[in-house]
Amino acid sequence: MTDAQLPHRLDRTIVIRARRETVFRYFTDSLRWAKWWGAGSMIDPEVGGQVFVRHPNAVEAAGEVVEIDPPKRIVFTYGFASGEPVAVGESLVTVTLEDDPEGTRLHLEHAFAEAAARDHHVQGWRYQLSVFANVVTAEVNAGAQDRIDAWFAAWSEPDADRRNAALDDHVAPQIRFRDRFSATAGIDDLRPHLAAVHQFMPGMRIERRGPIHHCQGTALCEWTARGADGGERGRGTNIFTLDAEGRIADVVGLWIDAKMTG
Repeated sequence: MTDAQLPHRLDRTIVIRARRETVFRYFTDSLRWAKWWGAGSMIDPEVGGQVFVRHPNAVEAAGEVVEIDPPKRIVFTYGFASGEPVAVGESLVTVTLEDDPEGTRLHLEHAFAEAAARDHHVQGWRYQLSVFANVVTAEVNAGAQDRIDAWFAAWSEPDADRRNAALDDHVAPQIRFRDRFSATAGIDDLRPHLAAVHQFMPGMRIERRGPIHHCQGTALCEWTARGADGGERGRGTNIFTLDAEGRIADVVGLWIDAKMTG
């Protein structure tokens, strides 16, 4: 198909907090492809290979791979088994991946013969790329709750060597932390801040309260701070940003005074 045959283009770009190689696996592995599109979907990652999508509502679409250059680019035809709004093989999807400071920049172009078919897909791709970003980052951040527990354990650890080892394992070197009492930039700034916590509030510990909530590399978590006597000193919520390797890269802590929680 030529540009003249498919003059109507839909373009979308998103940034996914995962490495390019990780993102591209979803175009070469049918199990991952199906996690994105729906059970029974599959892709044969070679030129001429079949592309098949079975949406959760049982709508089916298909096409074939036209070009593949891992982990940079894949091009495939696309259309619906029903023939509406575009038949199998009558549109062309191009996905290009580029490195980005936050992970991977994905650019999607979907080319159609008719403007009406293009317009029909605008909300569909807005939704599907959001689903895709969540599926990919859910894999990258499968251990996010454990990392967050390790973060709180580091804050609660009085021994500097054990505390610093926990930070090294779970925190990105460029870590930023901001809350009511501090604003640090980089792990070398965070280390003495945690030491000061134990100097001025000996015996203090922080515990996660309830499960985390994760979306596309951002996690929300509630916590409780307790003093050496076990009494509650405050509650709050942390917003964690996770990097492309799943490490904690940015934290904002929102405190609620103990007197406000009873």
